[in-house]
Amino acid sequence: MQDKIWVVDDVPSTRFPLYTRGNIGEVFPVVVSPLTWPLYGTQAELGWRDAFTTFGAHLDRDFAGESMGILGCYGGYGYLNASYIRVFAVRTPGLTVDDIDRLFFGESDAPAYRAQAGDKSLQASLRIARTLFQTLGTKALPELEEDKGRVSGFMAATPLLATATDDELLDRVFAFKAEFRHLFARHILTSFRGTAARGLLAQICEQKLGDVSLPNKLLAGIGEVESAAPSFAMWDLSRLPEGSPQFDDAFVQFLDEFGCRGPNEWEGSSETWGTKPELALAAIACMRGASDNNSPRAQQDRLVVEREQAVANARTRLGRATRFQFDKALRASTVLSQGRERSKTTVVKALHGNRLVQRELARRARERGGPEDLADMWLVTDSELRNYVSSPRDFTGAIDERRAQRDWLNSLVPPFVFEGSIPSPDTWERRDAPIEVAKVGTSLSGIAGCPGVARGRARVVLDPLDPRGLGPGDVLVAPITDPSWTPLFVPAEAVVVDVGAEMSHAIIVARELGIPAVVSVTGATRSIPDGALLEVDGDTGVVRVLEA
Repeated sequence: MQDKIWVVDDVPSTRFPLYTRGNIGEVFPVVVSPLTWPLYGTQAELGWRDAFTTFGAHLDRDFAGESMGILGCYGGYGYLNASYIRVFAVRTPGLTVDDIDRLFFGESDAPAYRAQAGDKSLQASLRIARTLFQTLGTKALPELEEDKGRVSGFMAATPLLATATDDELLDRVFAFKAEFRHLFARHILTSFRGTAARGLLAQICEQKLGDVSLPNKLLAGIGEVESAAPSFAMWDLSRLPEGSPQFDDAFVQFLDEFGCRGPNEWEGSSETWGTKPELALAAIACMRGASDNNSPRAQQDRLVVEREQAVANARTRLGRATRFQFDKALRASTVLSQGRERSKTTVVKALHGNRLVQRELARRARERGGPEDLADMWLVTDSELRNYVSSPRDFTGAIDERRAQRDWLNSLVPPFVFEGSIPSPDTWERRDAPIEVAKVGTSLSGIAGCPGVARGRARVVLDPLDPRGLGPGDVLVAPITDPSWTPLFVPAEAVVVDVGAEMSHAIIVARELGIPAVVSVTGATRSIPDGALLEVDGDTGVVRVLEA
């Protein structure tokens, strides 16, 4: 058995040995903290199994005796089990391994699928077929509204931070694990139902209409995508005079509604817009110079017209029976795409409520001689947390050692895929290692996100808090995107992202904001020169360097 690299590393599955950073790299872009992973990673694993059991795909034998399998922390980084997600595709009627790879993992050098005994299951396939039939009848998701109420009630029951005892706050932190499992299971179930619906829609578009890019047009500007909502609110703020009473009042309301969002928002130690408002102010500042043509509402109005025309054109080319399937697949894909982002937002709000409890404990530990930086508390594990809060000085050595190791691991690029066991970090590439610069005439390929073609000067941004003057006429080139990045889409002409897939956050939000986007352009932030003139084709997934 491989020795642990990071204090909370897991043991890889032997039955399903292929792991990838695809998809999970957006959720945990850097090294996960020793406190966050035991609290949430373990519950995410259980929630995912719950969701797959409800869907019909999970069998008790799949991870017999393995506490972690679908997810895992290796070398400090979060990974997703590609082998098992592929088995989901094998067991799902009408879905292929190539489909699931494209939807979840994007472009990678992952080895081809190799069938194993037990991958196929008639029992699972029959259960999944029933779920698919029910999914195509989806018209609404009332259970997601129920979860919102559940989270509101849980947060309202949180003891007052100023007067609660340490034990009351610690009990609250650990009690949240069961809530997180439930919410995450709902998110995964909604996501995979959406994957199934979109898969059928894509098959119809490719096989009956001969257009593989059509689903992106059919799902553009659908509205009610909650992860895009902050961008609309920030746009309104950017139209108000900075520092005016109107702006100040509106900004307070913004933080009240969206303060849970921010970079690396699933990581408990990270700052959010609520705990560090300058993160939001930096994004708003980027929008100030944008013309009214960049308004998210104007873009959405345009997309609605284009989408309705695309739907009408597609329906006229289909026979009655296929048109019936098309209508159901499109409606279900729309509702579940909205639902995926709604369920994610609910999880993030709940996480933020727990984060505030944890930050109060970190403040108390600081007053007792603990580290000045509150985030250092997340360098202890869940089993160490109670003793840390009462006697933080006892952990000085361990925290210093883990901080240094975390910073070293963050300076490296973990393998995008590995099989069996993760290679030693000594073999990983450094993030600052030189890479061949894309020259004039170079075409970089990725996955088409939002339709449209745009030209602009590359603005390579590595930190959403430092947008580097991103403004009108620029193409945002980013390593990953989460909701803290999305407001930077608004003033940009187009978006290019290093990683991502068809189900990634960048694509869903770009479609809602009407920004041509290409994701999974490997090494884009390192190979595209800042200031180069680019042409971004959101229909074909090609980025061309026109001028250096």
